[in-house]
Parts: sequence; C-alpha cells; structure tokens
Amino acid sequence: MKPAEILHVPPSGKRGVRCDGTHRNSGDNVMVDIKLIQGDCLEKMQDIPDGSIDLTVTSPPYDNLRTYNGNNELWGEHVWKAVIKDLYRVTNSGGVVVWIVADATINGSETGTSFKQALWAMECGFRLHDTMIWNKENCSSVGSMNRYENTFEYMFVFSKSAPSRGEIIKDRRNKRAGEIQNGSIRQKDGTVRKTTGYGKRAIAEFGRRRNVWNIFPAKKKADRLHPAPFPPELAADHILSWSNEGDTVLDPFMGSGTTGVACVNTNRNFIGIELDQGYFDIACKRIEEAQRQVRAGSYRKE
Repeated sequence: MKPAEILHVPPSGKRGVRCDGTHRNSGDNVMVDIKLIQGDCLEKMQDIPDGSIDLTVTSPPYDNLRTYNGNNELWGEHVWKAVIKDLYRVTNSGGVVVWIVADATINGSETGTSFKQALWAMECGFRLHDTMIWNKENCSSVGSMNRYENTFEYMFVFSKSAPSRGEIIKDRRNKRAGEIQNGSIRQKDGTVRKTTGYGKRAIAEFGRRRNVWNIFPAKKKADRLHPAPFPPELAADHILSWSNEGDTVLDPFMGSGTTGVACVNTNRNFIGIELDQGYFDIACKRIEEAQRQVRAGSYRKE
C-alpha cells in the first residue's frame, strides 16, 4: 500500500485567509479546516485523537455490490468491525455517526450485513438513535423479478450518549397549520391524555421531517464520479441535523468527496480518508471547486 498522502486543501475566501490550509467563508466568523488523507482508514484513523469528532457521515462498501477499482476485495467483517469500534473512540460525547448502507442479495437471500453492523455498533457502546431510510424514489432496481423493487438504503444514526448538536430539520408543511391543537396521545397503559398545548397553542406551519427521506440519487455528472455516490443534499441535511458550524466532520470512506463538499458549504471542519488514489484525486478537485464557489458567492443548495 502506498504511503499516506496528506493534503490541506488550499485556502479560499475573501477575508481571514491563512496559509495553513484553513479558510473562512465570506461574511462569517467560522474558520474551517479541510484535511484530506489518502490511505487505509484503519491505519489513518489511529492518528485522530480520542473524542475529537463531532459527526461522521459515511457510506461504507455494500458487501460486494461494487468493485471500487478492485479495492472491495479488501473489504469484509474484520474491516467494518474495526472501523465502527474506532469510530466510537474518536466520536465525542453527544456526537453522531450516520452510517449509510445497503445489502447484497446472494443465493436468493439478502445478507443482512446492515443489521449486523448496527448491532455491532451497539455492542461497541453506540446508541442506535434512529433507523432512517433514504428512499431514492426514481431509482431503477435490478435483480430477481420475484421480489419488489428495492429503492431504499438504510441510514443508521448512531450516537454516543444523546445527540447534542445540530437542529432537526422542520420542512414538513402541516395540513392544519394555524389551528389550535386538540390532539391526544395514547400512553403505555392504554389511556389517552391531551397533548401539551391542547386548546391553547396553534399548530406551526412546519413540523419535523419524517425519518424517511425522499431524495433523488446524485444527478449531475460532476456528482457521479464514483460507483456509489450519494447526493449532496443527503450529506448536507445530515450535517445540518447533527452538527453545528465549526464542528469537525469525518468521512473515513470519502470516495469522491461529497461529504467534504457539504462541509465546505456549511462551515464545518472536515477530515476525509480515501484508500483509492483515483477517487482521492477526484475528491480533492471537487472540494477545491466547492471552495472556489464559496469564494465567488455562487454556492446554491441543489
């Protein structure tokens, strides 16, 4: 395996520019450090101090569904167990890991690897804070014709104690917005009690988003330079949900750098690790381009 290459992406931004690899987005007060590392995440994560990561947003290899330039031959249970264990070490109290994954179907049966990984994370000390679904909506499934098309992936949200950062997205329009609350809640013993604010509080215009996210897969050619990319919106929304500006976000399976691009656009520090040199180079270019767009003030959420 090649020696690690550590790259601090060049500075960008109109103000507060420093030559140590950090940049400040125009008009804000948050210094953002981007560190990209080429190498094996099992080795390179050892250099990350205990409890120094606020959020991880990552998508590990899905069994044998993709070849990743031949690197998938190195993948297996021994790897993901070690990675999850080390993620617990580097995650700080109140921090979150978003683990986006799906299963291969082998000999007519789904492998269940996703569930094994979630259970292992709990054995390592994580809470399974939420089991979310990424519904890809228009994704065309392939495979056996005797089962329903599979158009979703799991997004396991692991937390080290209760999540303490970010803000849950409220973009679901309430049909009864403006009306006075008159709902009820069924309790453990089967009895029903009135909701807090019953008869007094007006229903807000927007409520919490559901934990099934309907997001189209990456559409732009520039976002599909990897065999299994997730859309920029998916990464950005998790970053906004589980971290604050200035926090440090990790992606140990960086791929083409989507999580890093989202960090540039949301003022988060980013550490990305990628084994494959080709994908690493793509990630560097994409993140540098994201910084140029921030500098030019041309970033828009897709």
